[in-house]
Amino acid sequence: MKIVLLCLAFAAILPDVAASQAQGKPGEAAVGVTARREQGAVRRLVASPAEGPIVLDGTLDDEAWKKAEVASGFVQSEPNTGQPATEKTEVRVVYSATTLYIGAHLYDGEPDRIIVNQIRKDFNEVEQDDFEVILDTFHDRHNGYVFITNVEGAKLDRQVAGEGREVNPSWDAVWDVKTRRVADGWTVEMAIPFRSLRYDPSSQEPWGVNFSRRIRRKNEVTFWSPIPREYTLSRLSLAGELEGVRPQGAARDIRIKPYALARSVRDVGVRDFTTSGDVGVDVKAGLTRALTLDVTVNPDFAQAEADEQQVNLTQFSQFFPEKREFFLENSGVFYVGDAARNNRTFATLTPDEDMLLFFSRRIGLTSGGTPIPIPGGVRLTGTMGDWAIGALAMQTERLGTTPSNRYTTLRLRRNLAPGSDIGVLYTGRDAVGSAGGYNHAYGADANIRFFGQVDWNSYLVGSDSPGKADGAYTWRTSLNYEGQFLHMKGTALEIGNGFQDDLAYYRRIGVRKWSADIGIRPRPAWFREMGGRELHPHIVWSYYNDLAGRPVGKSLHSANTWFFADGSYTELSANARYEYITDSLRLNRGDRNAQRLAPGGYQWTEWRWLYNSNAARPMWVNLTATRGGLWSGTQTSLNATVTFQPSFRTRIAVGAQHTNARLNNPDQRFTATVWTGRANYSFTTNMFLDALTQYDAAVRQFNANIRFNLIHHPLSDLYIVYNEQRFTTVDAPTPGRSMVLKYTHMFAY
Repeated sequence: MKIVLLCLAFAAILPDVAASQAQGKPGEAAVGVTARREQGAVRRLVASPAEGPIVLDGTLDDEAWKKAEVASGFVQSEPNTGQPATEKTEVRVVYSATTLYIGAHLYDGEPDRIIVNQIRKDFNEVEQDDFEVILDTFHDRHNGYVFITNVEGAKLDRQVAGEGREVNPSWDAVWDVKTRRVADGWTVEMAIPFRSLRYDPSSQEPWGVNFSRRIRRKNEVTFWSPIPREYTLSRLSLAGELEGVRPQGAARDIRIKPYALARSVRDVGVRDFTTSGDVGVDVKAGLTRALTLDVTVNPDFAQAEADEQQVNLTQFSQFFPEKREFFLENSGVFYVGDAARNNRTFATLTPDEDMLLFFSRRIGLTSGGTPIPIPGGVRLTGTMGDWAIGALAMQTERLGTTPSNRYTTLRLRRNLAPGSDIGVLYTGRDAVGSAGGYNHAYGADANIRFFGQVDWNSYLVGSDSPGKADGAYTWRTSLNYEGQFLHMKGTALEIGNGFQDDLAYYRRIGVRKWSADIGIRPRPAWFREMGGRELHPHIVWSYYNDLAGRPVGKSLHSANTWFFADGSYTELSANARYEYITDSLRLNRGDRNAQRLAPGGYQWTEWRWLYNSNAARPMWVNLTATRGGLWSGTQTSLNATVTFQPSFRTRIAVGAQHTNARLNNPDQRFTATVWTGRANYSFTTNMFLDALTQYDAAVRQFNANIRFNLIHHPLSDLYIVYNEQRFTTVDAPTPGRSMVLKYTHMFAY
């Protein structure tokens, strides 16, 4: 526990250091909160008490709205940072004893050109016009609640931790919104019950707040409290302040959510169906307004979306993100990792694949994705003063040769100055009985911001497992500078030969990694005249060696990305690779008799072209084409998806991942193809039908997942899920099929 004691010692001395950090110079794009407050530049809005009833109908005609203070003067982040918004936006905030109300009038000179592409829950906001709110209820400038809607009143909510180091899109709150199209734009009324938020009822501090608006046809993003284009709404150190919010008393917050489930299943190759039923319950209790206890009894995740298959031509297993609701809510408390994510990331992030210190998919799932029954679990999350707290305990049942296990996690994090915090982490797995042994990991991390734009992120973690005393550690440190024109990042990571963490995701041990990410973002006038917005030449370099200094992997990504004014972009890159494998490797999954690559070192270079068209249009494409080397031979690969969205109710996407490869040593040719089809239909903002189908040509396997979801009451669902798995070979076994009916209902007290 020396690491933990060292971190607690840091906690005693770092607050004064962090509080005295310079946050930038007046006039810079990312001026620090302290400097802005001294200049009187922090934007403030006073919330007004509602003297009469507010009818939530999307029309701002209640008397309370007429008396409320107006937040206006929105400023562009995109495309012209610092310039006034091209369309006026006015926001008002009022509150009753139980509810926070946010009203907005989003003026638009061309209201018939407002773009809306989805009305489903948790829609993709970057594809359409929207209005966004972030609330920093503890005014710690680290963590916030985000509420987003579009012109049709669709709802999106998420949690933000560490100013975007962890973004939890699966967080759900009880809130309501109504919108209305008007002659000069559109209007919004949001109602957010105070019981849906965590806050300190005794505090006289203002809340942090910011408002944002996207005008999609112009690809324009604006903020009430200005944020430069290298950051997002999550940059809470640049948010404004909401004064005067005074909830009258701390209402009880107890939510009981039972479920009932019926299931009929026939496994692949089995003749008969097996029918079963189940019940369980989730309980959420606010111990204080800032601390929440979650209890789950016999949770079931039958409604979770199926994992999407991918063509895998690497030596590592694939990474699949967590999709189970219980593990996702408040997941940011447990995150240990990198600098905050920013607006520049245009591809889907796979978080920390070299070392993700807490990966909840290790609980209740086998390595192949088969569910393991979980009798129950508890979780405590929230804040106490300057400390963020996360604690989790769960137990799984025995499944085949996998023993019953108890899993525990403890996370403490102390907030320092804006953008800075330190913390400790403990994770453990203890087998019930003597068969499975134990594994414990513990360590400390620090995230410190200098001068408003430089982030230093580091951690040191040790592990304790039977027979692994030497080299049972991992550490990582990175320094990141994020500017409008230049961005730079350097990272070092080391994983000892004896390190083991059964609640982490990592790809190898006994390795040291060095990496650098450098790029510039010019916006030349000649490119803007051609319909462009920004160029992004960049280099991402990674070098892996073992602890004796021998190279085991290299990657050099050299590329230029062209971003266009309509939101589309394209990239051309050269990717030099080197991989050393210690065991033989078979890439051709479709032929079990195929020869394997021999152990040794392999070096190749591939060329890649990527293109994503304007996702706001009725039809758009994602395309990645790769040609060049692959291990001992060559490849030609194409990953393409065409998406049709004829209305905001319907979306259909058809895609293919296709690779033709030839390996020279051994001499073999093979083709790997996975076809994917997605269809989504939104009957209303509370009723959806989703279908995912995939066909893996290499093994001739077809999978289908069809899910109907009705939100019949706040945070209450009816799910009907159909799954099918079949093989198309001549001697194919009987297809596997299942039908699941799941009903949940949330009772709030």
